[in-house]
Amino acid sequence: MTKGYSAHYWPNIKLATPVVLAQAGQMLVNLADTVMVGQVGTMPLAAASFANSIFINVMVFGIGISYALTPLVGKAFGAKDTEKCAYWFQQGIYANLIIGILLSVFAAAIIFAMPYMGQDEGVAQAAIPYYLLLVLSIIPQQIFNTYKQFAEGLSNTKIAMVITIGANILNVFLNYIFIYGHFGAPALGLIGAGIGTLVSRVMMAAVFAYLSRQLPLFKTYRTIKIAGFAKQAFAKIWKLGLPIGLQFVIEVFAFSLGSIMMGWINAVSLAAHQIVLSMASVTYMMSSGLASATTIKVSIFRGQKDYPTIKYSAFASLHIVLVFMTLMGILFLSMRYFLPALFIDEMEVIEVAAGLMLVAGLFQIFDGVQVVALGILRGFEDVVMPVIGAGIAYWCISLPVSYLVTFTFDVGPIGIWIGYLVGLASAGAFLLVRFRILYKRINH
Repeated sequence: MTKGYSAHYWPNIKLATPVVLAQAGQMLVNLADTVMVGQVGTMPLAAASFANSIFINVMVFGIGISYALTPLVGKAFGAKDTEKCAYWFQQGIYANLIIGILLSVFAAAIIFAMPYMGQDEGVAQAAIPYYLLLVLSIIPQQIFNTYKQFAEGLSNTKIAMVITIGANILNVFLNYIFIYGHFGAPALGLIGAGIGTLVSRVMMAAVFAYLSRQLPLFKTYRTIKIAGFAKQAFAKIWKLGLPIGLQFVIEVFAFSLGSIMMGWINAVSLAAHQIVLSMASVTYMMSSGLASATTIKVSIFRGQKDYPTIKYSAFASLHIVLVFMTLMGILFLSMRYFLPALFIDEMEVIEVAAGLMLVAGLFQIFDGVQVVALGILRGFEDVVMPVIGAGIAYWCISLPVSYLVTFTFDVGPIGIWIGYLVGLASAGAFLLVRFRILYKRINH
């Protein structure tokens, strides 16, 4: 039995590593944004937290839609159906471009509600122009995601890694120029960080589109002529992607409401929250990379109808994430004062952040398990039940606990993170039970 799992540890790690590096790289850029904006002051840092807490809900919904391509392409690839792979590639471009346009319009309209979300007036005013720059990046982000998810469905995770890391380096360089005003550019502060993000995301889409016309990986699928936009393909992508997007939003929105509740306390708590959330996001995205690799593996084995191997591959990923997130939890707990001090030199913010790090360290394992379990279920194209489970875990359990502990029991900022911990533990337990049920169903 152990030998069955061990045969999949290295293949899963090898497939996941480029995704992990790409996603961790992206989150490291977000960390760099936080560090660089934090040097400008607490108010810009709080404004960045507020804007990002709203924008990320729209962004992850679009990412969730694009995730529908991976199991569709992976299953066709496992069945050696080249024409079907090409079909999903081309229809994915149409679908994600349309969705990107619609999301951009929706996201832009949110600015009219931002002044009424209970934040300090200065925080809301500083957040809006930065937020609008993020909104402009939605369409190029969707285009990039389409190419990325298609390539990953073909078990190629390296191209997206190289492009993402390159864009991340560009983003940090542009931040250096426009946040602080180097090389003759004006010092734009938070707006400069928005410019860096927008330009880097446009470049990511443009470079992937160019490479898709140059690399052999895409040649076979590009030369197969498929009819134009197909409503039934859009409907399939939407049907599969909508629950994934909603699941992302349910989880992220719960964290975003936590950010808004932090703003009800004060700007110091919100700044500390942004610092710790940025660090927790790095470990989450690294686990998410492993989850993406697991989706690929499960969908390919489904296409091959190799059901016993699904179990071994899926559990190998769960074993890997348990070890990794345990180590990250130990790191968070042991360096809870040192790590926040890298972001800001205001002792009041560091003290609050250190308290939040205690809880963030404890929930690492639960966060890793739930995201990998989600990756397994996406490989099964099982997307509806995870949405229901997420809604219960985050909105019916996590948010009420956060509010009660923080405001009713007057525990303070750490109470919001206690709610996160309870919600993630509930989600992880539900998703593992769901996988067990599905596997028994297909293996009998």
